[in-house]
Amino acid sequence: MKKALLERVDAMEELLATIASDLYHNPELPLQEYRASDLLAQTLASAGFGVERQVAGMDTAFRASWGAGRPEIAILAEMDALPNMGHACGHNVIAAAAVGAGLALRQVLPEDAGRVVVLGTPAEEIGYGKVEMVRAGIFDSIDFAMMVHPSSRRYVVRGYLGLAKYRFTFLGRAAHAAAYPEEGINALDAVIQTFNAINALRQQLRQDVRVHGIITDGGIAPNIIPDRAACHFYLRADDLVELEKVRERVIACAEGAAVATGCRLETEADPRVLAPLRINMAFSALYSSQLKFLGLEENPIPVDKNRGSSDIGNVSQVVPTIHPHVPLGAGLHIHTEEFAKATISPKGRAAVLEGAKALALTALELICTPELRQNIRAEFNSAELKQ
Repeated sequence: MKKALLERVDAMEELLATIASDLYHNPELPLQEYRASDLLAQTLASAGFGVERQVAGMDTAFRASWGAGRPEIAILAEMDALPNMGHACGHNVIAAAAVGAGLALRQVLPEDAGRVVVLGTPAEEIGYGKVEMVRAGIFDSIDFAMMVHPSSRRYVVRGYLGLAKYRFTFLGRAAHAAAYPEEGINALDAVIQTFNAINALRQQLRQDVRVHGIITDGGIAPNIIPDRAACHFYLRADDLVELEKVRERVIACAEGAAVATGCRLETEADPRVLAPLRINMAFSALYSSQLKFLGLEENPIPVDKNRGSSDIGNVSQVVPTIHPHVPLGAGLHIHTEEFAKATISPKGRAAVLEGAKALALTALELICTPELRQNIRAEFNSAELKQ
């Protein structure tokens, strides 16, 4: 069956390369992935998958399923692009690999062996799609979830930080900056004081914590004391308990700046907090064994090195999840023009095939080996009890 899966993926090489290329040449922003969603859903439907569109209240989210019984295995297809940079995060590779894995499993598995579900997950770049799908119960019936992500090298286990987003708006009073400065209340001063307070706070933050922000409104003219100024911050940490502590301290920095300058503060929190990725070593080891079967070597990397955040973390809190990386080329880093171009290069094509094969093989092992499923679930349940 493994040999048959690999043959099926190889036979789909042109189809999968065309999917990755189509998404690359027609990039769509988060929640606007209409062309990509249609292409992926129609490709799966034409192969016999039952497709539900507009799931979890999102126009471009879909659930494509085939088979019956348990386990129910979800393969996730991200599809949104970045503003001005297109697929510089490689979601076109992710989508093509997910579709390839689903189609190959459909062609090889008996229909009653289990259920294969390909989920179209929009808006990863703004931390939206999977959060909403978790909230809507899309993962309630799922036993295992998996996806691949392109990277510079081949990684299996890599951590992601939890993420909370805050906007601070300070309201003061305008005045002529030279003639009547004493009449003004400088909202930009409050923003600058917020940055200074957070910078002073950094020494007392845990090593895994990241706080970074930008000024989104700094006034309208140098000779007018700004009566409105605003800033936007991302707060990250290795766990949600620490993230809450950081949140309280960062808000205190903004509140102190408002008091010091005499401004009024408005705080806006993004309701979609991204959870850190809950790593499942048993599940990861299963994927690693498929790489060995394929004759591919992993690149070792510390789990806590160069971490960002993703809504895959929210999925990992409710179901055993893996998020390994397929290589596009050493020295290439996400969110760059070079990375985007690499997704449709020969290495990009190879990454799509590797992802489709490794995901399909991993799903096959899960379906055929109850002991593996039990071990992965036991580790997940044990981690849940410790929280």
